[in-house]
Amino acid sequence: MSDEKVRSSGEVSRPEPVLPTVNPAAERPAPKSSIHPAVYVSVWITLSSSVILFQKYLLDPNRFPYPIVLTTWHLSFATLMTQILARTTTLLDGRKNVKMTGRVYLRAIVPIGLFFSLSLICGNVAYLYLSVAFIQMLKATTPVAVLFATWGMGMAPVNYKVLLNVIVIVIGVIIASFGEIKFVLIGVIYQVAGLTFEATRLVMVQRLLSSAEYKMDPLVSLYYYAPVCAVMNAIPALFLEVPKVTMDQVYGVGIWTLIANAGVAFLLNVSVVFLIGKTSSLVMTLCGVLKDILLIVASMVIWGTQVTKLQFFGYSLALMGLVYYKLGGEKIKEYTGQASRSWAEYGANRPVQRKLVVIGGFVLVCFLFMGSVTPGYTPEAVKSVLGGATPGTR
Repeated sequence: MSDEKVRSSGEVSRPEPVLPTVNPAAERPAPKSSIHPAVYVSVWITLSSSVILFQKYLLDPNRFPYPIVLTTWHLSFATLMTQILARTTTLLDGRKNVKMTGRVYLRAIVPIGLFFSLSLICGNVAYLYLSVAFIQMLKATTPVAVLFATWGMGMAPVNYKVLLNVIVIVIGVIIASFGEIKFVLIGVIYQVAGLTFEATRLVMVQRLLSSAEYKMDPLVSLYYYAPVCAVMNAIPALFLEVPKVTMDQVYGVGIWTLIANAGVAFLLNVSVVFLIGKTSSLVMTLCGVLKDILLIVASMVIWGTQVTKLQFFGYSLALMGLVYYKLGGEKIKEYTGQASRSWAEYGANRPVQRKLVVIGGFVLVCFLFMGSVTPGYTPEAVKSVLGGATPGTR
């Protein structure tokens, strides 16, 4: 998938559906730990970003362009691992508090699993057409999709004030889309469909979790959803992709590479369990924004993705709208005041470190800006400059 994204589901701030996630607010008794919350956040950002970049790498048309097969493999691996963990650790003891019956499984888990499978398939197919950077920009509209799904399914009344808030996000993403150099309509359609399915799934999960007896953390939800999702993904995979897969492609990618890919996706769900309750909504919102920015930078460095000035402006506008929507004006004022005091105190106590942070932030902004104004050095561009063929071009 030459362009990004695998769905990670352990929805904390916005993670990115890899595998199913449920109820980020689920109460889960956890022993007190001396580990700083920053460690949990850093691990989550690393794993979440790694899953997306790994997916993009594997789904390259010249490597293993079979998103449904890869998703089925992830879910099958998750099914096996959750069964092992349930029998050997206490990480899945929360399932004992869930009153799961055959009737509930068929009426709640299976339908939610269907939408989850559809979101994964559409989201992963989009990697075949779009860049990681552009997909991250489109993902900024996820809260908007969830909001409309909430209204459409009658979970909350329509609020026009909230609608005005999210319009900023939509406008920002639209501007970024106009600035996309390699705009592929079919890829955008798949990505939007994936976001729609994911938003519907999240609202259905919210409805299920409205009852205390069905509260689940992301790992417990994965325990229930992974098997049915694996089966649902396997059916289209058998007809659409399995006949095209060759053992040469599998060996070319490497068995251990595929195992590592599924392992990273599974560890992302485990990290979400440990992350719950360790940080505030502000920290998770800002960390989600930071993760998206880092992925865009990674896309520019690894695949030479060019981000235009129009995209830079549009995505910045969307991120500001996203932060305002998630936190609200009053919270932003409160946190801004706290941040100003903490920043001044930090500068007084550690002036050198503060200068390094400022320099690092300035360098990152300059890199993003320069990446948006400099020309993209594609093989075709190099060929035209040299006036001849270049190695590796077709």
